[in-house]
Amino acid sequence: MPTSKSRRKAATIVSEEGRLAFLPSLFGRSLLIIAENAVYGFMEKLSPLDYAGGFWDFYEQDGQPLFLAPRSTARFRITGDVTGFQGEVSAEAAGVIATMFTFSHLSFRYQSERLCDGYSRLYAYSASHPEASEIFQAID
Repeated sequence: MPTSKSRRKAATIVSEEGRLAFLPSLFGRSLLIIAENAVYGFMEKLSPLDYAGGFWDFYEQDGQPLFLAPRSTARFRITGDVTGFQGEVSAEAAGVIATMFTFSHLSFRYQSERLCDGYSRLYAYSASHPEASEIFQAID
């Protein structure tokens, strides 16, 4: 029987050509600026000791937009007041967490199927992520 690791389909970084369409596809055209700023803002709050801005990669799975993550090989300490979780995660996992917080936060303010669908896709992806335990502790 295959393990969850062997069944896991990795997310891939969106090409330079695909970046322009990514945010409108993930959050909707009307929320793209608000959502992008919210992701960066959540990252600042989640990891105030380690995150200081920078370039972000956009990730997709099977052609569907999934999440944003800082382009970094460094790990991020999640210590902010947003969550009770205290721990260290990869840049990818930190981006997943910040993007999930953004979906959740915006869903309370805006009616959008796109936000619900995006959260559901990212939640499902997170379940088989190598850092699933940390991600789910952070968003709980």
